[in-house]
Amino acid sequence: MAEMAVQHGLYFEEFEQGAVIHSRGRTITEADLVNFAGLTGDYNPMHTDAEYAKSTIFGERIAHGALGFSYAIGLTYQLGFLEGTIIAFIETSWKFRAPIKIGDTVHVEATITELKDAPKMGGGLVTTSMKLINQRGETTQKGDMIFLMKHRPSNATHEVSLESETQAGA
Repeated sequence: MAEMAVQHGLYFEEFEQGAVIHSRGRTITEADLVNFAGLTGDYNPMHTDAEYAKSTIFGERIAHGALGFSYAIGLTYQLGFLEGTIIAFIETSWKFRAPIKIGDTVHVEATITELKDAPKMGGGLVTTSMKLINQRGETTQKGDMIFLMKHRPSNATHEVSLESETQAGA
C-alpha cells in the first residue's frame, strides 16, 4: 500500500487510489464527554454517570459513539488535504465496533478506495475507507466517507506532491 504525503488542498486529480493517510492522535478526556453531552443533550448515564457505568458491560464510562465519529471527521480535516478544495461531504456509512474509553488515544487511518469523476457536480468523488484506531491498535469505529473535491483549474500551477512510498511492514 502506498503512503500518501499530506498536502494542503488536494484537487481530485491528485488523489491516488490505494493511498493511505494517517492522522495524529487525540486523547479522549472526561471533559470531552461532559462537553459533548452538554452540546448534544445526550446525557445517557453510560457516558455521564460513573456509578451507573460500572454496572454496564463496559464497567466504566465510555465516549458517545457520535463523539468518536466527530473526532474522526476532525482528525481527517486536520490532515489538510480537504483544505480549500472540498466542495461537499457527500455520504457516510459508519459502524461502531468497540468502546472508546476516557484516556484512549485515537487516530484515523484513511485509505483512498475509489475515485469517480463527477463533472456535473463540479468535481470528482473521492471515497475513503476510514478507521478510528485506539492506542492498542483496535479499530473502534470504521466506515466509508465520500468527499466531492474540486478539479484542478486548467491554469493552476499547483504541484502534485503525492509521493508514493511502500509502507514499511506492509
